[in-house]
Amino acid sequence: MSIEIDHVNKHFRDFIAVDNVSLTFREGELTALLGPSGSGKTTLLRIIAGLEQPDTGRIRFHGEDTTELHVSQRGVGFVFQHYALFKHMTVFQNVAYGLTVRPRRTRPGKAEIRDKVMRLLELVQLDWTAHRYPHQLSGGQRQRIALARALAVEPKVLLLDEPFGALDAKVRAELRRWLRRLHDEIHVTSVFVTHDQEEALEVSDRVVVMNKGKVEQDGSPEEVYDNPANPFVYQFLGNVNRFRAGIHAGEARIGDIRLPAPEFHDRRNESGLAYVRPHEIEVYAEAVASDTLPARIELISVVGPTVRLELRTDAADDLVHAELPKHRFHALGLTQGNDAWIRPVQSRVFLPDSQVSNG
Repeated sequence: MSIEIDHVNKHFRDFIAVDNVSLTFREGELTALLGPSGSGKTTLLRIIAGLEQPDTGRIRFHGEDTTELHVSQRGVGFVFQHYALFKHMTVFQNVAYGLTVRPRRTRPGKAEIRDKVMRLLELVQLDWTAHRYPHQLSGGQRQRIALARALAVEPKVLLLDEPFGALDAKVRAELRRWLRRLHDEIHVTSVFVTHDQEEALEVSDRVVVMNKGKVEQDGSPEEVYDNPANPFVYQFLGNVNRFRAGIHAGEARIGDIRLPAPEFHDRRNESGLAYVRPHEIEVYAEAVASDTLPARIELISVVGPTVRLELRTDAADDLVHAELPKHRFHALGLTQGNDAWIRPVQSRVFLPDSQVSNG
């Protein structure tokens, strides 16, 4: 089931929640709506579900206009952040609920409901919990039951609103891997909202980055990470350093370091900003060549197998963050408060007032 969002707008009293958004979600695809709080992603998801009505624009499921359809007529399964399970019902009863409340003419028989519910519980690997109550389960287990309940009505579209937001980091990581495997098995067109960049990049087939009600970028996880459309996307998808750079004839110059910037081949002697991720900075204990920048180590943090450095250099207004493997750090013999030399090895260059990519 494909979903088409056609020039959708939604205004609330004091702000624009969704600003002229047009998107198409392809059949069988798992798409992440990614953005900060207030970016419009949850409002857009609720409009797709029929829980909110757009001010203008249309929603189509597989070419059929569903804009005016009630949520109960859209064939949507919805999973909320806080499970929304019925506390007084067993796990079995919770999963069966959507089937048991159907009109008599479309309601399956008791045996059919029992078989279907148990198949779903096996699918989410929780068939042994059928006679337990939600309070007897962990948060991760409750969320899997909520997903099974959403799937019980055989939705055409599965919508998930921050489905793992209430869980701790370890359980979140386990569940997102599980969700990816589950989606590969059932292939229901799915859209999930998250503000967690790692979650979006790991789980989804496609990422839609939103900010202030607008779509900033739409592409595969690899595309949006490797080729951010603008500075907002670059900074939202992980830590980034900004170096002052001169732009000239397709090159960005940071001190004596020259990096390719072919999108600016026609620019001459302009000022820009070179965006460099922490893992794209090489660190040295001495000036190994002229194309390195002198810096001072302000802070060293060891995080498992990775060492994170905060350095100060004249080529950047803010502290520079670099990451390197622990074995490399020990081999260099770096110490806090001492000098080091750094070299950005890859960058993306934007003009200072750039809102969209020049490349």
